[in-house]
Amino acid sequence: MAKRAFVTPLSVVAVILAAIIGWLYFFDGDQAGGQRTMTAPTVVVTEARTMEFRDTIQGLGTAKANQSVNIMARVAQTVREIHFTDGQEVAKGDLLIVLNDREERARAQELEFRLAEARRQLERLRELARENAASRSMIDEQEVRVEQTSAELAVARSRLDEMRILAPFAGRLGIRQVSIGSLVRPGDVITTLDALDPIYVDFSVPELYLPSLEPGQRVAARSAAYENRVFEGRIMSLASRVDPVTRSIQVRAQINNESRELRPGMLLSVELERSIDFTMMVPESAVIPIRNEHHVYRISDENRAEMTVITIGRRLPGWVEVLSGLNEGDKVIIEGTVQVRDGLPVNVTER
Repeated sequence: MAKRAFVTPLSVVAVILAAIIGWLYFFDGDQAGGQRTMTAPTVVVTEARTMEFRDTIQGLGTAKANQSVNIMARVAQTVREIHFTDGQEVAKGDLLIVLNDREERARAQELEFRLAEARRQLERLRELARENAASRSMIDEQEVRVEQTSAELAVARSRLDEMRILAPFAGRLGIRQVSIGSLVRPGDVITTLDALDPIYVDFSVPELYLPSLEPGQRVAARSAAYENRVFEGRIMSLASRVDPVTRSIQVRAQINNESRELRPGMLLSVELERSIDFTMMVPESAVIPIRNEHHVYRISDENRAEMTVITIGRRLPGWVEVLSGLNEGDKVIIEGTVQVRDGLPVNVTER
């Protein structure tokens, strides 16, 4: 029986191909590995720095006028004259509305004539009394008539004054709700009047912050209607009670509103400044949370990445307060942390 051939042309080709592939794999792998160990990743770093930290309380409040009133008539009567326009600025005592006062004026004029006549009669009786031509009782009766007529005139003048509606304080009027000839009754709103400078804003603060609140503290208010405007003000007063449901206290701030841009009823976001500190901070992107600890990659003098445990505190948008673990001026990686490992050399780009 003939011996079986174990070496064939096909097997020789397979061995040669395997050898070539193995040589390419191991040679290139070693060369690439050596290159990878020689090339350091590029990272972006920044320094831990001392920054101003403003401890603030955020809240929402409603703007309220310093003084606000609905202008209404005290009697039922028709409108005879209108002396204002919508949105007009008025001073205290300016005439706004005159109601039909014909009857009241006639009544007051009649009583003025009667009072004048009563006084003339009183003077005549006193002259007669000096000549013993009039008794003391007649003088007393006439004095009573003078006083009675004077009182009636005062009532008539008071009713006449009710026909003239004046501005009770300086401010800005709202939209007119009546016209000449309109019948107004007690309770009907003729227009509104608001004192706009300064303007108040009421907002709630959690009772936790009550010890740090006091009149005179600075507040900054913002409105969606004026995105880039900040309205400065001060705390004016605190409520005497804490709300038992929300456990918050009502705070009233006084806001400067010389431009009259803020109006009563507007929603304002309020920022209350509690304190200003200077503390060390790093960008939020530098902090790596691992389980219950926070780490950063600090750059050593030899440009190596060193993983360092830090203790963090308060936060600002994009920044974290560092309580321990770093010194001011230490460089930390803020971009490229995924490429580095503890002790690995890095190429540094500062920001």
